[in-house]
Parts: sequence; C-alpha cells; structure tokens
Amino acid sequence: MSACICQAPSAMTTEEISFTDLIASSIHDMKNSVNIQVHSLELIAKDAKARGDLEAFERLVMVIAQAHRMNANLIQLLTLYKFGKSIYPLDIAEQSVADVISEALLQTQAVLDFKSITVEVDCAENCYWYFDHDLVTGVLLNALNNAINYTQDKVRIAARLSDGLLVLRVEDNGRGYPANMLHSDLLSASKGVNFFSGSTGLGFYFCSQVAHMHQNAGQCGTLTIENGGVYGGGCFVVKLP
Repeated sequence: MSACICQAPSAMTTEEISFTDLIASSIHDMKNSVNIQVHSLELIAKDAKARGDLEAFERLVMVIAQAHRMNANLIQLLTLYKFGKSIYPLDIAEQSVADVISEALLQTQAVLDFKSITVEVDCAENCYWYFDHDLVTGVLLNALNNAINYTQDKVRIAARLSDGLLVLRVEDNGRGYPANMLHSDLLSASKGVNFFSGSTGLGFYFCSQVAHMHQNAGQCGTLTIENGGVYGGGCFVVKLP
C-alpha cells in the first residue's frame, strides 16, 4: 500500500500540468460567461428601476453583487495560475493611489448604495506610488467586498506613505476578525476551507501573493489583518515597498 502511495510516475507530471491548463481555460470561459450574465442582469435591473419596481431592483442588485464577487474570484484564480506559470506580465509603474481607490469604489458602488454603506476615503490627491495597477485594484476590490459583507454601515479606505512604504488600509465598523485568524499565520490560514461560512481563503491568498510580488530594495510587500482602526472593526492592511 505505502509503495503505491509513494510512487510518482513521470507521466503523472505531464498529466497534472495538462489538467491545470485545462482548468485555467475553463475558468476563462466561465469568466466570460459571468460577464455576459452580469451585463444582462444590469440591463434588467435598470428596466425594473425605471418601471418603479424597486423590490425587483433590490433583489437584482444583490444577485449582481454576488455575480461580481464570482467574477472577481475567477479573475483571482486565473491570475494565480499565471503567477504559478511565471507568465503574469507584472507592470510596476507610477500610479495615482487616489485614482485606483476611485476605480475600485466605482465597481462596488451599486452594492454600497443598496446597503446604505457610507465610505470615507482618506488619501491625498498627490499620493503616487509604484505598483501593478491591475493587481492592487484587485486587492482593494477583495478588501472592499470583505468589508461590505461584515460592516454595519461604514467603510474607510486610507492610504499614506510611511517609512518608505505605501500603506493601504480598508476598515469597517463590523465585529472584526475572529481571534483565531488574528493569532495564526495568515498565509497558512488562507489555505484552509471553512465549510460553515463557505470561505476558501482564496481572497487572502491572492492578496498575500500580490503583496509579496511587490519588492524593492530587499523588502517585500506584506498583508496583515487586525481589529481597531477608526471604527473599531476589522482592518485589512497592505504595505508595499
């Protein structure tokens, strides 16, 4: 029995690589399908609102929000696949931090409005830093989606330069992160699955990988979580060198 478990035929490696490529291709197709569905749902929602059918509109907004989350998860999976294959075209360039925050907020505005969540942005207009635009936007979207799920009604996004780092914080006024998450290694915890909440830890894993890919002068970016901040709830903190 043990001999069979330990054996690893060379052909298996080829099969695993091919299977991974197949999964990536399937995820890409699913992402395209979800995009088409989201577009159609948004048109239906606009029609419902124009007719004054606010109940249907509100239900559709929630469905659209979940579809956007699914699309974001699929994009994260594809990006992680490219990381693993070393084929992601990392593009570190000077970016307006305020503009990137605005773009992330624009993609979640409908849900924020529906749930009556107010967002405070604390970022100077002249705040610029070097990072991959798409990856950091994805990190902010993940943090925002998490905050939207757990906040009572307030979210704060703060950005500042400190000690040669760009510090991005997404805070909410929810109950905060559970103690077991705060006292464990976040990267290891992110690889687990919670069958009660349905969480796979994909978002944390994606964000930690993105942070680590941003390196400068011997420093790597980091992702941490904590409780407190301005609102006393959960705080999602990314630091980029």
